[in-house]
Amino acid sequence: MLDKAFYDVYTKFKMHFYQKVFSRFEHREATLTTVESFCMEGIMALGNPTIAQFAQAMHISTPNASYKINSLIQKGYIAKERSETDRREYHLRPTKKYMDYYSISYAYLQTVVDRVKVRFPAEDVAKLDEMLTIIGKELMPEINLPEDKA
Repeated sequence: MLDKAFYDVYTKFKMHFYQKVFSRFEHREATLTTVESFCMEGIMALGNPTIAQFAQAMHISTPNASYKINSLIQKGYIAKERSETDRREYHLRPTKKYMDYYSISYAYLQTVVDRVKVRFPAEDVAKLDEMLTIIGKELMPEINLPEDKA
């Protein structure tokens, strides 16, 4: 029963995102390919990674990652920022153009969280927060995210 409930919630978040993305493209062509969208999601989750860090996290070669990143830079979704600690290194930063696109997904997440806080007692919300934190930190060891993104 828990597995179905988890799947249903996850699927509803995805479907809401897809509906919003497709509705934006009803009268114009999409500028991000599916793979580019996945790349952007990875970059957002990693929090300003270098190309090498992105490649490692996605289990792809650095040249393949560079190719994908360069396309995203050309389309205006990513900017490279020189590292303050190692001037030879560049970090990937999503641009305002992408953040406007990304806000579709995050706004709905916030709506659902707000509804949870209204619908359930504070102690249940605190327990859900505790459980989700444990799931993210302990029960999903295959996925390593920066602490502030986890």
